[in-house]
Amino acid sequence: MKVSVLTLGCRVNQSESSIIEGTLKENGITIVDLNENPDICVVNTCTVTAKSDYNSRQLIRKAAKAGAKVIVTGCYSHLRNDEVSSIPGVIEVVDNTRKYEIINIITGGKNDLIFSYFSRSRPHLKVQDGCNFRCSYCSVPLARGKSKSVPLEEILERVKTIEAAGYNEVVLTGIHLGSYGKDLADKSSLKLLLKFILKFTRIKRIRLSSLEINEVDDELIELLQDIRLCSHIHLPLQSGSDKILQLMKRNYTLSEFSLKAHMLLSKIDNISIGSDIIVGFPGEGDKEFMNTYNYLNSFPFSYLHIFPFSARPATEAGKMIDRVQNNIIKNRLDILIELSRTKKLAYLQKQLHSVLDIIIEERNNDGYAIGTSGNYIKVSMPLDNAIKGSIVFVRAIRVSGNLLEGFIIP
Repeated sequence: MKVSVLTLGCRVNQSESSIIEGTLKENGITIVDLNENPDICVVNTCTVTAKSDYNSRQLIRKAAKAGAKVIVTGCYSHLRNDEVSSIPGVIEVVDNTRKYEIINIITGGKNDLIFSYFSRSRPHLKVQDGCNFRCSYCSVPLARGKSKSVPLEEILERVKTIEAAGYNEVVLTGIHLGSYGKDLADKSSLKLLLKFILKFTRIKRIRLSSLEINEVDDELIELLQDIRLCSHIHLPLQSGSDKILQLMKRNYTLSEFSLKAHMLLSKIDNISIGSDIIVGFPGEGDKEFMNTYNYLNSFPFSYLHIFPFSARPATEAGKMIDRVQNNIIKNRLDILIELSRTKKLAYLQKQLHSVLDIIIEERNNDGYAIGTSGNYIKVSMPLDNAIKGSIVFVRAIRVSGNLLEGFIIP
């Protein structure tokens, strides 16, 4: 039997899809691309924005048009079960709480989950799911439920399995990663988890996917200075206006965010700090937008993810009436995207002539390989015998678009 697994959205979705793929493969199922005539196609959907909903519907229809029987899961189908079930070609909708049961549906029996197969060179390992916060714009907690952590001992075993399979990096991911352990009986924490991974495994690189600024403290900053922790952290800011942050129900002020972000910069050499920004949130006037622009311009972010506000059903922000006109949102979006390019270029130029640790992720036909550095930069280098997943050290010599070019240090 041939199965295709198509994934939209966050790293948690990517992690879950990898587990589904690996376990199916271990049980004799052939994993193929959609253009290879799969018998069954699993579509793992996303609902973070209206565009995500649209892309999910389009991908489901594309899979059905290819002639496959379609099983749909993920946040969009979890919240829109009836709508997705009515799409021709869909044979089953599996909610987020039962996602791994897709494996049993396909194989016809119960199967142990496999954590030694990932299509990526840098595996994403889900350690936590769900979110207890209720940001006014976000529908993900409605689809994922309350925060749930994987027991620490299980994570350690999974990291050891990933390491034994030859991977050199693990990306710890969750819907609200910083809440890890708070729901467990032993009241564990993300910091304790990191200490255990450092002590009881030898995997060379550990990366955190995303953290809230309130979860950054002196102890975490000290841990991030360990050579095995990647010099990279993603801190969603969302807005540079305290008024908008309050409307968003974010639990910090701009000054609180800035204080901790500067602490990271001062303690961790060459750290890459990225962020998310929502443009055009209800109530965002010229003053609020300029507050955001001025802060983003002043702080040395290495990259920015810029999103237009998307009203999500059943959220508080979706019911707000002080909407920003679409043409104004488009103009502000263009301004911040250009600023993001400037920020990215400045960070890339800062790396010139330095030596970066790179995990090889793909090899081109022109004899070049591309990989990702510990501080989250894509780097291209000449390498005829590139081994996917291996670590090499590269001296950066020039900027080329959104990546660096360099040569390997023997």
